[in-house]
Amino acid sequence: MRHKGTVFESVFQSWPLSVGPLLEKAGLIGALVGHDKILIKPNLVEPLAPPITTPVGLVEALVDFLQDKVPACEILIGEGTGSNEHETPYVFEKLGYCEMAARKGVRLLDLNEQPLISKSLPQCRRWPQMHLPQIVYDSFLLSVPVLKAHSLASVTLTMKNMMGCAPPSYYRKGGHWKKSSFHDNVQAAVLDLNRYRTPDFTLLDATVGMQEAHLWGPVCDPPPNKLAASHDSVAIDVYGAGLLKRDWKMIGYLFQAHGELGQGEPLEIVESE
Repeated sequence: MRHKGTVFESVFQSWPLSVGPLLEKAGLIGALVGHDKILIKPNLVEPLAPPITTPVGLVEALVDFLQDKVPACEILIGEGTGSNEHETPYVFEKLGYCEMAARKGVRLLDLNEQPLISKSLPQCRRWPQMHLPQIVYDSFLLSVPVLKAHSLASVTLTMKNMMGCAPPSYYRKGGHWKKSSFHDNVQAAVLDLNRYRTPDFTLLDATVGMQEAHLWGPVCDPPPNKLAASHDSVAIDVYGAGLLKRDWKMIGYLFQAHGELGQGEPLEIVESE
């Protein structure tokens, strides 16, 4: 695993000024060698403004960096919203992604409606069989979550951001959310999901942060005002949990993923100018 247990961080100035140098420092371009398709996965769980969702300006700066550095790669932006009232195209439109994607010439994908592939893993008891979009296996998966606490899972960062890939056709269980099956034994559900597919790279928006929950409540005070990146999904979630003052060893999926899907400690934090 590249950069195991390492998180690269920088103090936020602006999307255009901060994103490129951080990604250069983190060695993203080297990780993209051999890939011809990049799937950017923001957190657009509801049509609600940042810091609840991933800012379109951050994703635009990421697209600019990729188009400059790896122009031969196809860039896709994919999400499968959990909103019960709205479909993903509406959320894309409401949060400015349609206008940005049109300007940049990138394609938006509704992950709730993509062709699926089914896989099984013997170590997965919560999801002994998993149905996920084929595109998440065919692409370099670049997760762009935001820093948020969560009332059930404790935190929602890059590993929980993968829930946007789960199709409602298999994971809706009534209630008020398209992925409601994940609420049952959420820690095991998130862990097993990431056993099937965890991000190849994460760019975390920790500029503001949601201190108590993922859809409501106060923002972090003071705000961390940071961007962070990592090739290790466990390391970046441990880092984010620390910013939210949560003990990662008390978060079931993180504690169990440590040593299997990534490294939570020792955590190396590398400053980027």
